[in-house]
Amino acid sequence: MAGRTFIVGSRGSRLALRQTEIVQEALRRLHPSAAFQVRTIKTAGDRTTASLNEIGGRGVFVIELERELLSGGIDIAVHSLKDLPSQETSGLTIAAVPPREDARDALFSRDARTLAGIPAGARVGTGSPRRAAQITALRPDLVVADIRGNVDTRLRKVEEGEYDAVVLAAAGLARLGWLHRAAQVFEAGEMLPAVGQGALAVQVREEDSEIRSLVSAADDAATRAAVTAERAFEKRLGGGCHAAIAAFGEREAGRLRLRGLVGAADGTLLRGETEGPAENAERLGVDLAERLLSEGASALLEAAV
Repeated sequence: MAGRTFIVGSRGSRLALRQTEIVQEALRRLHPSAAFQVRTIKTAGDRTTASLNEIGGRGVFVIELERELLSGGIDIAVHSLKDLPSQETSGLTIAAVPPREDARDALFSRDARTLAGIPAGARVGTGSPRRAAQITALRPDLVVADIRGNVDTRLRKVEEGEYDAVVLAAAGLARLGWLHRAAQVFEAGEMLPAVGQGALAVQVREEDSEIRSLVSAADDAATRAAVTAERAFEKRLGGGCHAAIAAFGEREAGRLRLRGLVGAADGTLLRGETEGPAENAERLGVDLAERLLSEGASALLEAAV
């Protein structure tokens, strides 16, 4: 690896570049003789102002990066894990999931009001059916409105009065040094996070054993177990970009606690929880999904199509 420069692919937003910098810093600590060069790639999701539901869901933020990775244009791709569909792309693998940042959701509002303090009829922006369902469950008197754009854009739209508040990932604010601007950070019991929220995925070509070895040293076992369970939960449910699906895994002392949720636009929420050995993370996710399906999650998912 000495003397070789590895090309790292990243989206070009401020947050994406900061996330890529975090991964590079970790890899440099592990491999001081290796060099890394960032190549920014504009994805389909970056080139449109349409809603995620209209343009095909989360995968629009990763397709071009994955193509470049498969073709050899880049050696490593850094993603927000929640942007990656639960079905991995053939020929690629997530070689490392570094330690997770805060997985919770945060509220940014004018006048720094919490969700409880926002007046009835206020416009709360989110592009996520998951957040929309949970906001509606907490405050059915608010207007949940679709919003697009990176973190900077969303905050500006609130400051300019287009929205009264916006809900977004606490991790993004934290990585940009802006978490202090949040009026409220929701506990998981109030608003369950998205699958993989707060975690990064470092993706490589499956057949490239040298790069896999280099990157896998940055993997965090506790985060890997948690997101493995979350992604298995989502995959078994089979929900698309319209579905309100949430899951959050927490590993402690070899045990993994997994909470899951399926919701609907009217604020109907179906919740479940399970716990077991961390090494059974995937099975825990599948089992919890099957339990919720048996309790009526199918109807909620079908209504979201």
